Amino acid sequence: MKKYKIAVIKGDGIGPEIIDEAIKVLDAVSAGSEYEFEYNEYLMGGDAYDITGDPLPDETVVGCKESDAVLFGAIGGEKWDNLPRDKRPESGLLRLREQLELYANFRPVKVYDELIDASSLKKEVIEGVDLLVMRELTGGIYFGKPRQKNEDSAFNTMIYTKDEVVRIAKMAFEAALKRDKKVCSVDKANVLEVSQFWRDVVIEVAKGYPEVTLTHMYVDNAAMQLVRDPKQFDVILTGNIFGDILSDEASMISGSIGLLPSASVGGSVGLYEPIHGSAPDIAGQGIANPIATISSASLMLRFAFGEEKAADKIDRAITKLLDEGYRTKDISSYGAKEVCSTTEIGSIIADYVSKG
Repeated sequence: MKKYKIAVIKGDGIGPEIIDEAIKVLDAVSAGSEYEFEYNEYLMGGDAYDITGDPLPDETVVGCKESDAVLFGAIGGEKWDNLPRDKRPESGLLRLREQLELYANFRPVKVYDELIDASSLKKEVIEGVDLLVMRELTGGIYFGKPRQKNEDSAFNTMIYTKDEVVRIAKMAFEAALKRDKKVCSVDKANVLEVSQFWRDVVIEVAKGYPEVTLTHMYVDNAAMQLVRDPKQFDVILTGNIFGDILSDEASMISGSIGLLPSASVGGSVGLYEPIHGSAPDIAGQGIANPIATISSASLMLRFAFGEEKAADKIDRAITKLLDEGYRTKDISSYGAKEVCSTTEIGSIIADYVSKG
């Protein structure tokens, strides 16, 4: 029997609650199969700092590198906002991405027909939306040096090398080949030299993918177009800071940030996580939506392990759950026949998965 080693990082806030439900569903999908999962839990984030004094302990980095994939919940909260920047929970995640060489972030955005009224946009605008934001994850202004802050001024450096742009661009074009064969590269080339460089390199890479249509869009226009006509997009390719902003904007097309997964890949071990935060205000209340985390587990099965049938089972189970009217509190105003707790949602999806 095959064994897949999964490093589990529950994190802060609602992280433990939503990860527990994803594991419940993974156990259901592996039951009776020819593979099994080995879970090893590690610390990262605020709780890690409280226990070890470091938001990313060395043990976590080693454990992740020795695993086949990382399943991650969420980190952060006001409790740790006043810490030095390198001790904040978010710095742990940035460092882990760097350590694992996770340079590409897949953020799929799909509108569920069952929740089409949950979006603030009109039905005719979002019906049928199925796009992918491909965000570069380990370069750009978040990692650029020098950087400095003092009482009178502060600055950060946005920098990209050719190799960094080439590798993320190739991944975007490869993804487009499996979709509608369209890539829209988003930059600010009319103002920033680094964006003009980004555009030049993407154009060069595109020559190797003649079957894919490449377009370009300034980031301010892209932000507008995402709410005006999101169906025009297939794969959106962009840098770290623009991708951070645009992917959160795109997530609201679906009606709830609690629905969408993400995969960070590039190195030998990928990291799979919901795109939402730790929501400490609702932690422990049993009302967090675990669907994004369960969907992230599906991406893990698909990308890390090649278990396509198992991933399809989970995706179908989520769709069935929504079709049957089961909702968590955040989406309870839209077609709810029964409002469920976090654990109830996980159990229903696990049950559907078990039944095929």
